[in-house]
Amino acid sequence: MSCRNKKEYYAAFERILSEYPGDKSLLIPLLQKLQEAYGWLPPDILEALSDRTGIPIPEILGVATFYAQFRLQPMGKHSIRLCFGTACHVNGSETIGDALRDELDVELGGTTEDEFYTLSTVACLGCCSLAPVMMIDGEVYGRLTPDKARQIVREFRDAHGEEAAAE
Repeated sequence: MSCRNKKEYYAAFERILSEYPGDKSLLIPLLQKLQEAYGWLPPDILEALSDRTGIPIPEILGVATFYAQFRLQPMGKHSIRLCFGTACHVNGSETIGDALRDELDVELGGTTEDEFYTLSTVACLGCCSLAPVMMIDGEVYGRLTPDKARQIVREFRDAHGEEAAAE
């Protein structure tokens, strides 16, 4: 990382911290603002946060790992959310999850090595009549089978992979 990029990288941190009045009870909103700026909570930013606020790293990590809203890993360019609601569960969402984990070589809640996909589960997508269901970047795919789910993620990557390579 060049000096300029490093300066830009920490500029958001400095801006956010300048608004922080030093009250430990504001750790959650502070983490929310940092995650909004970086897309996740990078370890170096959490260390800098600890240094500047005096809040010990274990306390920061305790909060960040307790609340599901916080991410300690970068998100992929595209988000796959697999429904584990009742209708989806009884119609095989676990086997869909197994197929996606195998296809993408990633655990639920993780991001593929190339940072193209983040695979997560949700309690309900509200598409019960299409169960089992997954959503990729807001587009719903329903009546899934393990093979259909694999095919969808392959076709999605084929259709959107070039835009990722162009960036």
